Amino acid sequence: MLYLNYNEKRRHGNSQFPLAYYHVDKCHPRYQMPFHWHREYEIVRVLEGSFRLTQDGAEVILSSGESAVITGGALHSGIPDQCVYECIVFDLDILFILADSCRQYLKIIKKQDILLPARITACMSPLPERINRLFSCTAGRAEGYELMAVGCLFEIFGIIFERKYYTEGSAENSVPFKHAQQLKSVFEYIENNYSGSITLEKLSQISGMSPKYFCRYFQTIAHKTPIDYVNYYRIERACSLLCTTDLPVTSIAYDCGFNDCSYFIRLFRRYKSTTPKQYQLQMRR
Repeated sequence: MLYLNYNEKRRHGNSQFPLAYYHVDKCHPRYQMPFHWHREYEIVRVLEGSFRLTQDGAEVILSSGESAVITGGALHSGIPDQCVYECIVFDLDILFILADSCRQYLKIIKKQDILLPARITACMSPLPERINRLFSCTAGRAEGYELMAVGCLFEIFGIIFERKYYTEGSAENSVPFKHAQQLKSVFEYIENNYSGSITLEKLSQISGMSPKYFCRYFQTIAHKTPIDYVNYYRIERACSLLCTTDLPVTSIAYDCGFNDCSYFIRLFRRYKSTTPKQYQLQMRR
């Protein structure tokens, strides 16, 4: 599952069944989840370790057995820690098409009149059981799994309404959301220009914030300074090239915005605890 495009335009699943399942562990080239967004909704389930999820400025840490729902259009990222996790990405409109009688509830969700639970724990019965069933049938892909998957999605949203596992939308809740939306243009600029020079002044100008406020807010959201995040994103781009091409390390360094190959190797070791060449060999075994 690639997260390198800030605004993911790829199709998840297919036109007949727009739902896709992904299993991610440390050997996956996109183990880290840089900031991005997509119009589809997503459910993340942690199998091992922990997963720090940031969604429109709000942060939760998911432990083994816990899940989270990511709202369509939300700016989000994930930092796994010794983690194995799964994702299901789906188009909420498939539920609209299948059941006219449920439109009133689905419209409330899409308009964000309610905020879906950011962290689903074992005490929120029977929601975790239904989520587990959704992942099980989707991963197995047995005959008829599409019917079971859609049924599980209906049950999941039905339980959220029945048990009131949501937060009412309010102006106060929308403040972090609005600030996070301001950063969308910043992440898009980084995606489109990571191979060239990127300055703090340019990023703050794009955000519409003063440089001082932009740095403070960006670090609150990303847990990195803007320039640290640019380097982190460049390293993730380099990882993708190391896994999918036979380009030499020097070429990859330059393609990812590093003018000094020695600095690239030092920075890569800092983020990945290995050299680019060793990383390439490990991922191709």
